[in-house]
Amino acid sequence: MSELSPRSRTWLASIGFEIKTPALWQAALTHGSIGEEDNYERLEFLGDRVLGLSIADWLHARSNEPEGKLAQRLNAIVSREMCAIIARDIGLGEHIRISKQARSDGGQDSDNILGDVMEALLGAQFIENGFGAARELIHILWRPALESGAGESKHPKSALQEWAAGNRRKPPEYQVIDRSGPDHAAQFTVRVSVHKVGEAEGIASSKGEAEKAAAKAFMERFA
Repeated sequence: MSELSPRSRTWLASIGFEIKTPALWQAALTHGSIGEEDNYERLEFLGDRVLGLSIADWLHARSNEPEGKLAQRLNAIVSREMCAIIARDIGLGEHIRISKQARSDGGQDSDNILGDVMEALLGAQFIENGFGAARELIHILWRPALESGAGESKHPKSALQEWAAGNRRKPPEYQVIDRSGPDHAAQFTVRVSVHKVGEAEGIASSKGEAEKAAAKAFMERFA
């Protein structure tokens, strides 16, 4: 594996990541399409857990809401979509090491890849500097989302499920009707239908987000 570039190292330090082992951070920024064994996948697995615990800690300390409400906010704030938003805010995309083909397919701006690499960087921060440092940085980077009330409104799929039950309708049914693009930049189209009411569609870079978009579109149209 090539060495971490001075440009990426300077950028990482400017965000608040403390680098002791450059190879670790190089791996965190490396997409599998490069063909190197050391890529972000294992670090993303770790960073996902560090992020979840850090956000749960913040919510628990600053809110008296019941468990259900806390879980609702947690899920929204640690979602792939939110991780991608944070990644774009700090300019992560241009530092991702990715193959020419994957780049031309839009991989550097894919929610899936941006979200994964963002979590991989958090995993690297945890390994290098401990949970306290990782949590502190997460609280800084995610503060706008935390203070904006992200996740306070009900998840569209939950809202649709409750609406259908409250109106004595069959549960909503979700169906993937199209999948396009390469694995690292896939686009899913999902249709949701409620018997004898109607249907709506949503498009996103993951099946879950497409289902969410479809549920939101359905509620806006029929509820």
